[in-house]
Amino acid sequence: MPKEKAPHELEDLPGIGPTSAEKLRAAGIDTLEKVAGAFPANISDACGISQDAAKKAIDAAREATTLNYETAKAILKRREDIGRISTGSKDLDELIGGGVETDAVTEVYGRFASGKTQIGFQLAVNVQLPKKEGGLGGNALFIDTEGTFRPERIVSMAKAAGLDPDKTLENIVVVRALNTDQQVLTAERADKLIVEKNIKLIIVDSLTSLFRAEFLGRGALNERQQKLNSHIHRLALLANKYNLAVYVTNQVMDNPGMLFGDPTTPIGGNILAHAATTMLYLRKSKEDKRIVRLVDSPVNQEGEGVIRITPDGIK
Repeated sequence: MPKEKAPHELEDLPGIGPTSAEKLRAAGIDTLEKVAGAFPANISDACGISQDAAKKAIDAAREATTLNYETAKAILKRREDIGRISTGSKDLDELIGGGVETDAVTEVYGRFASGKTQIGFQLAVNVQLPKKEGGLGGNALFIDTEGTFRPERIVSMAKAAGLDPDKTLENIVVVRALNTDQQVLTAERADKLIVEKNIKLIIVDSLTSLFRAEFLGRGALNERQQKLNSHIHRLALLANKYNLAVYVTNQVMDNPGMLFGDPTTPIGGNILAHAATTMLYLRKSKEDKRIVRLVDSPVNQEGEGVIRITPDGIK
């Protein structure tokens, strides 16, 4: 009896046809490795098959995949290539370990006018600086989902940084996404643009705005979270593949279960909390000052810093 051919694509797995494979991809389970690491309930819920059928698909995926490993010393060596973009504030840079790092997703959440977008503008300028001046000598992709991109602000920040404003504007590629499909598609098709334009920073401002507008009610929550999960993991993949930085802003809501303390909670739940490498919370203070709190980091302990949003940029 001929030996059964090992699966190479999701469609090759037992019980997974083209329709089920598309549902898995929409849920962010887009590789055999992800199927192999999933629970039967995850596969069953994502594509509507029984848990027994899901278990067979998982077993087949595990047989077809190999465990890739490397030593901690090799990882340390690889991390020598990690770059960092200065935010313009020494306090904030110190808080997050030297700046917004590459091969990582940095999430900043806060209320309206807390300064999330302003930091994004500053990073889009600073990424163009030489490495010795806090940049990466590269360009930026700005995915604007709220219509908040302002080239005039870039001009004032570029002048303050000693850069040619016209050239600085040319080096920022802006995509105005009007719905989640456009937002997701921009990330899906970004590879060619990243290579051609020397993109070292991707900004999504904001990550969740369109998802909140399109997926209304509890009935749509599962579909929203699946699509958001796939999108944020695609951004993380680009960060890893091209050693670039990803900066995303996030909206907030009040947690009604919080009786004491600040009830401000980021949108997206655990999906974003787990996907982001570094999480920052911004809140208004007096005049032009903003308080920045480090919520999560794989290296640094929680702490707070102060930034100023001036006409010349972040200080």
